[in-house]
Amino acid sequence: MIKTTLKNGLRVVMEQIPTFRSVTFGIWVRTGSRNEQVENNGISHFIEHMLFKGTDRYTAKEIAETFDAIGGNVNAFTSKEYTCYYAKVLDEHLPLAVDVLADMFFHSQFQADDLDKEKNVILEEIAMYEDTPDDMVHDSVSQAAYGDHPLAYSILGLEERLKEMSSSDLRQYMKEHYTIENTVISVAGNINDQTIELLEKHFGQFANHGQQQTLSVPQFNGQIIYNNKQTEQNHICLSLPGCSSSDPRLYGMVILNNAIGGGMSSRLFQEIREKRGLAYSVYSYHSSYVDSGLFTVYAGTAPKQTKEVLDLTMDVMNEVAAHGLTESEFQKGKEQLKGSLILSLESTSSRMNRLGKNELMLGRHYTLDEMIERIEAVTVADIESLLHQMVAVPFAVAMVGNSDQALGQLNRQLSL
Repeated sequence: MIKTTLKNGLRVVMEQIPTFRSVTFGIWVRTGSRNEQVENNGISHFIEHMLFKGTDRYTAKEIAETFDAIGGNVNAFTSKEYTCYYAKVLDEHLPLAVDVLADMFFHSQFQADDLDKEKNVILEEIAMYEDTPDDMVHDSVSQAAYGDHPLAYSILGLEERLKEMSSSDLRQYMKEHYTIENTVISVAGNINDQTIELLEKHFGQFANHGQQQTLSVPQFNGQIIYNNKQTEQNHICLSLPGCSSSDPRLYGMVILNNAIGGGMSSRLFQEIREKRGLAYSVYSYHSSYVDSGLFTVYAGTAPKQTKEVLDLTMDVMNEVAAHGLTESEFQKGKEQLKGSLILSLESTSSRMNRLGKNELMLGRHYTLDEMIERIEAVTVADIESLLHQMVAVPFAVAMVGNSDQALGQLNRQLSL
């Protein structure tokens, strides 16, 4: 891994993989829905869309045609804490990819007619999301866990706020958040000695400095949210406090998640789907942020089976809370984690993501050997510590469906 800075102070992290013919290049910006206010909720995601709508040199169609013509792809994503613009191309086309993405980053036009069209696109995205209750319930459980804290804001934003946003609003937000201090360039693949010169050429003129925004730490609320919709299934999420991205117990949390609902051999999947056939989709996952985290269980099931699924979920969670993991689950979790980690290194995209996110959010990097050492160092005591933290408060609950009867009978305090 190569870590350096351009002459203007912009951070660059790179990994050279000479046996690959591809290169993935990304621009990471430390801003997302968490950095917004109620008044401009959705602006980070809106800016992500607008950077693809044309620059002084390229129209939106020409941006798409440029990457299609070289067999590459260009895309972006917005999360609660960061935004990333990236392209994956053959090594020989990296100069072109950097040129186009840099032009999008610095010289997007934000013309009024494009703004109006893209607002409508995002409104359709919001409508599609609201028509997908198994997606919608995950945002609802964030609100049940974090209340009115910005970590509970929707990444897509609110329709009424989106309609009011102007090009000047987007430019002002970029001026405040798209700063050198908030930005990292990440590159992985078959790069060479000229890559730094290439980046200096296209990003050396970046001169927007600023201070990192002070974030408030969320408090876990443990509320219940029910959204009534005419659906065939009830979609349910239960959330408990988890680990922040800098918590040394994070690998322990991944091992715990794998055992509870992280795969087909997990307790929830085996108990609810395989043994009883009560749900097609049942799983758990962990979300980590810079100062907090959430462990979440999801299940989708018929209304008449909802109480049974909730009871079984509580049985599984109570069993784990009371007795921890078995030795087999503990060791298998470590091997799963090491395997997924090593397999992810076979993609330039995943390597670029790992480099960019670690530099942007943590400011540090671990080698593969160091990561494996940290996985091996996880102890049973770490798992017990996590379980005590998770069950210290009543868990948050969200459900999207057409009957909330089962929620009224739910005991939200686990016993440890």
